[in-house]
Amino acid sequence: MEPDELTGIVRQAALDLGFSLVGIASARPFGPEADRYDEWIQLGYNAALGYMARNGDKRRDPELILPGVQSVVVVAQNYYTPHEHEEQDGVGKISRYAWGDDYHEVIPPKLERLSEVLRSHVPEVANRYYTDTGPVLEKQWAVRAGIGWQGKNGNIISRVIGSWFFLGVMFTTARLVPDSPVGDFCGTCTACIDACPTDAIVAPSVVDAGKCLSYWTIEAKPDVDIPLPIASNMQGWVFGCDICQDVCPWNRFRKPTAEERFLPRGGETTLSFRAIEDFVQEEFSARFRKSPVKRTKMAGLRRNAAALVKGRPPGAIGANGGSPDESL
Repeated sequence: MEPDELTGIVRQAALDLGFSLVGIASARPFGPEADRYDEWIQLGYNAALGYMARNGDKRRDPELILPGVQSVVVVAQNYYTPHEHEEQDGVGKISRYAWGDDYHEVIPPKLERLSEVLRSHVPEVANRYYTDTGPVLEKQWAVRAGIGWQGKNGNIISRVIGSWFFLGVMFTTARLVPDSPVGDFCGTCTACIDACPTDAIVAPSVVDAGKCLSYWTIEAKPDVDIPLPIASNMQGWVFGCDICQDVCPWNRFRKPTAEERFLPRGGETTLSFRAIEDFVQEEFSARFRKSPVKRTKMAGLRRNAAALVKGRPPGAIGANGGSPDESL
């Protein structure tokens, strides 16, 4: 089958599976992109995420992941829903990506079905796919495949749907027709840099994880206390942070997702501090089964809620006039 015909089949199959965007990249190794990533690691911007410093050769050269690789299929899965956070005292905000099911439960099965489509047309093909689970520079592949550009907040931004989406990457030995990258349309805008309460965006497209609220409320080990300079600037976030996406002008093009599994569970976009304190392990495990929130563990969630209370200035009151010590 000719590459252009096979490419059309792959594109349509990806859209039929519910992916929002699909792009194709040539599987040539990375040069400057990998160099910038290596520099990011050398500067310690990965904080305690040691796994990000491993397998650098594989991140640079996809041939080391899948011998004979020819093409890279990049898919984007929109997760935006038109719900908002509750603004009230005694509750912590959950990042929008974690309102519903974990994307690791949603995207890999779709990628497996996409792989099956390729195999049905090219039986000898070899495929390997990832969703934030391997030594893959997903964002750089998304840029090369024309999904969007890397914004100043570090996220990939699409002129079609903004930045509320997850990425999936599939390496394949099939020869497909690549797309062209799009330009950088951030221009002179610095909304995300200006809005970050902890100054985690240290340069355009460069985020220091050690200053990022998402790192501290999701990735930091539960037994590690959140530093007071971070805790005092959490702005109500108990799991993750969406500030840099909330202020991005390109997200005016956001569209509601068609994937119902990303809708807020029980309509909840926040968690009360009291509920967090009262959780027992069985309840926590049942409530957050197949949810991203389980990543921080019950102890981490309690640590985050305590840091929110501790980080408030003395005498501060919540949105409804409550005193901060009423929360826990």
